[in-house]
Amino acid sequence: MKSYLAKPQEIERDWYLVDATDLVLGRLSARVASMLRGKHKPTFTPNADTGDHVVVINADKVRVTSDKLLTKIKYRHSGYPGGFKQIPLGRLMEKDPAETVRRVIVGMLPHTALGRQMARKLKVYAGAAHPHEAQQPVDITADIRKHVNREEA
Repeated sequence: MKSYLAKPQEIERDWYLVDATDLVLGRLSARVASMLRGKHKPTFTPNADTGDHVVVINADKVRVTSDKLLTKIKYRHSGYPGGFKQIPLGRLMEKDPAETVRRVIVGMLPHTALGRQMARKLKVYAGAAHPHEAQQPVDITADIRKHVNREEA
């Protein structure tokens, strides 16, 4: 039995739409990251980008469990003395929810050149409007909700 390795010319990419309204951020991110990698396809190859394009809308209505809006903190340092900054997740979500959701999803992808290539196929928007109607994305929100509810039960 031989393992299948996807060739770049054989890869077919689809467009998917996910409405993040009332979905838990971590569970949504794990599913979307898996789709960006292509793990939902039988032709998945770890060293090739076999994933699909994913459009996430309503990022401002995503749910965060527990008190993570206060306790999850993003750290950064300017490199100068006294340049240490701490920003809670709640303030990041108020400032730019689309960028915050995008960073969470990208953080679940490989931290390599291949991961950056996969991240380019992710589009996140705070509201319901998006400019990708011409690609006719398939709405898979119901599938993700079903998968998330099965995990919660």
